Amino acid sequence: MKPVVTRFPPSPTGFLHIGGARTALFNWLYARKTRGKFVLRIEDTDVDRSTRESVDAILDALAWLGIDWDEGPYFQTERKEIHNRYIDKLVASGHAYYCSCTPEEIDAMREQARAKGLKPMYNGKCRERGLSKAPGTVVRLKTPDSGVTVVNDIVKGDTAFQNAEMDDFIIRRSDGSPMYNLAVVVDDLTMGINTIIRGDDHLINTPKQILIYQALGADLPVFGHVPMVLGPDKARLSKRHGAMSVSEYRDMGYLPDAVINYLVRLGWSHGDQEFFTRRDLIEKFDLEHLGRSAGMFDLSKMTALNAKHIQAKTPAELGPLFLPHLQHLGIDAPDDVFTHQVIETLQPRSKTLKDMARAARFYYVDEPEMDEKAAAKFLTPEMADMLNQAADAIESLSDYTQPALETVFKKIMADFNLGFGKIAQPLRVAITGTTVSPGIFEMLLILGKEKTVQRIRRAAGRM
Repeated sequence: MKPVVTRFPPSPTGFLHIGGARTALFNWLYARKTRGKFVLRIEDTDVDRSTRESVDAILDALAWLGIDWDEGPYFQTERKEIHNRYIDKLVASGHAYYCSCTPEEIDAMREQARAKGLKPMYNGKCRERGLSKAPGTVVRLKTPDSGVTVVNDIVKGDTAFQNAEMDDFIIRRSDGSPMYNLAVVVDDLTMGINTIIRGDDHLINTPKQILIYQALGADLPVFGHVPMVLGPDKARLSKRHGAMSVSEYRDMGYLPDAVINYLVRLGWSHGDQEFFTRRDLIEKFDLEHLGRSAGMFDLSKMTALNAKHIQAKTPAELGPLFLPHLQHLGIDAPDDVFTHQVIETLQPRSKTLKDMARAARFYYVDEPEMDEKAAAKFLTPEMADMLNQAADAIESLSDYTQPALETVFKKIMADFNLGFGKIAQPLRVAITGTTVSPGIFEMLLILGKEKTVQRIRRAAGRM
């Protein structure tokens, strides 16, 4: 049995969006699961719209997702000579022919067909004329006049297309450039692609591609056409449903492992399991459980899954992903033990790394930004004596540990006849500037005695 070879062939006319990322993921996972090969091919034949910026953005997004490739990236425009060699072979074998019909003649043929209630299509005028290559000629594939072309699809099952409804379609333009369907088949053949998983919007091209395979006497690959990704309202996914570019999710603070976990579950299932590590997906992914119904993209569900992935990672694993979000806030911090401690205190309550960075800001600045509403409510004149006593007691500690801090707070609670909550909130606002933070003790220990005392005194002074 031949090793599995899959591919992802994005068009560089924009950024990598969710649907394309999911297609890449399915092909990559299957190649990794079977220890096969994953090929990246840039289909840049739309020269007017293809840009290097889009190529770079696609490569960057795939790298961030952790989708690596074994071959490529190949560029379709660089393979024109190969495509034309196969076209010439089809002409020589009688499976294709030159056509000199003008666009006006083709339009007239279509109008005549419409007038008779038939499908508007080319009528095969040049099919048996035996024309040679000349200026203005195109090359058409000689398609069967009758019978059906069946797409054996591992997702959708068998779909039959009537050959009589397919005209002799063009495989090379008059300027010598190969058409998309021909280029795709030749590239897949020459690259050894034997498994093609793609969106079902490509299903309409598949019977034409099968006819090209058959004309070349080549074996067909395995086809699997997966339904599109839709928004929560069941409409085609668009920007109104949330960010569209994969890179936007990175900037919003999502983990690559969470994104691929969510994307794969939009069209594949493994029982009721929702949370998957990357290793889980590689071990368990299969083609048999690709779904036939469209996946509904829901940003809130991906966010909840992202929170679980944040909690499942070690602080050391999160460090390199977390620091860029701190840098976006103007904080340049090293990936060190202190940062790992900071991350650990924030993991249980962070839905995204962007949230985590905002919540971590107070650890790194000399003076935290004060929430005036929180200050007005908790940093009252009545609390000044309590805060000053807390600062004095903490400063005098020779052993700055949680048990020592607990002893300090118990004495303050007794001296001021206050419950822990009544002293914790003023302390929290004094230390962080807000009423929401990690646990008091873990926060004070990471911040250190000097900064803790400094902030408490500064808050007491503002009263």
